[in-house]
Amino acid sequence: MATLELVKESILALKDRTGSSLPAINKWIESEKKKVIKKHVMKAALKSGLEKGVLVQVKASYKLSAEAKKPPKKKTAPKKKAAPKKKTAPKKKSAPKKKAASKKKPATKKKSATKKTSKK
Repeated sequence: MATLELVKESILALKDRTGSSLPAINKWIESEKKKVIKKHVMKAALKSGLEKGVLVQVKASYKLSAEAKKPPKKKTAPKKKAAPKKKTAPKKKSAPKKKAASKKKPATKKKSATKKTSKK
């Protein structure tokens, strides 16, 4: 994962219209991040990026896919999960209030009924 993140960052920084080659990606990582990535690790990261749909291969170069450029959609999912939890709690609190109110109403009706009979 970490190597794939570095590859994404390097492709964004290089801004090549036709994609960035493997030597260009390696050179950028060495100069900017000061890390040396071995060939087999880089090859595995590029292969996993292609399988996941994050990268697109164009001849001997690699580009970011359209899906990789849209990460804000992932942030909306946790907000939706948090909202239903808040909705369930108020429903439980409102139910006991209704029961308590309904018990008081019959008692007041009986008192008013006795008053009507006494006035006549």
